[in-house]
Amino acid sequence: QVQLVESGGGLVQGGGSLRLSCAASGRTFRNYAMGWFRQAPGKERELVAAISWGGSSTYYQDFVKGRFSISRDNAKNTVYLQMNSLKPEDTAVYYCAMGYSIATLQQAHISGSWGQGTQVTVSS
Repeated sequence: QVQLVESGGGLVQGGGSLRLSCAASGRTFRNYAMGWFRQAPGKERELVAAISWGGSSTYYQDFVKGRFSISRDNAKNTVYLQMNSLKPEDTAVYYCAMGYSIATLQQAHISGSWGQGTQVTVSS
């Protein structure tokens, strides 16, 4: 049973930065692609960024390109999301998830369960 624990969220002013972390346990982390999703109030959960199992391939939604960066450390079973130039519309609960590939994460097909998420609030 995969266990994911997100951390690093908080309240930040517009234009600021945050770095989210997601620690995984209970499964062979390095065999899976990883993704960061977010869900704003009243909206569906959406994929923000994803990274392949080895880290050589990444995917970003257009609305975060140039501002967010996803990375992973397989030795630490951890995936990161560096968020710069934050905007109020980035306010959401952010979740990480495992998947067989970036393509499956793009279809919101995840392996295992969601973590508890971490709240990101960006003030204007």
